Amino acid sequence: MSESGWSETRVTTLSQLWLDGLSASQIAKQLGGVTRNAVIGKVHRLGLSGRAAASAPSRAPRPATPRPKRPRRVAMAGPAVRKPPARLPAQDYAPAPEGAGLIGDMALLGAHACKWPIGDPKSPDFSFCGRHADGRYCAGHEQTGVRPGTAWRADRDPIVRRALAGLL
Repeated sequence: MSESGWSETRVTTLSQLWLDGLSASQIAKQLGGVTRNAVIGKVHRLGLSGRAAASAPSRAPRPATPRPKRPRRVAMAGPAVRKPPARLPAQDYAPAPEGAGLIGDMALLGAHACKWPIGDPKSPDFSFCGRHADGRYCAGHEQTGVRPGTAWRADRDPIVRRALAGLL
């Protein structure tokens, strides 16, 4: 309906129904010959923003339920890859055990020498433990620097498990 179709009586009726709290659809039905959008447009042009009674929501709002915390992801180590022990600040490096054969160059370490770093790697007196070791470290440094159970295990690797099951 055009702007000229809003007579003074229709505008008064519209204003009264709007202030009574009727919806735009209900007002359009009572006036007849206008759409809901035409009623909304006229309400805005007239500046009728306030209402006497707010329209009731269709249903009561639900109380917010707290979401469960997501489990933290644990990074998996790749095959046969172990992280070296975390380095401590320079002043907190583990001292060399008694009887250590301090070796300053990693290239001079043998296959069965402890490769535990002693001191600050940036200082000239930096060295490695050098004691006899069955693995990377001697018994004393193995307890200090390696946590049990962090090594890669074939039975926990999903690709190895699928291969053993004949699925690959």
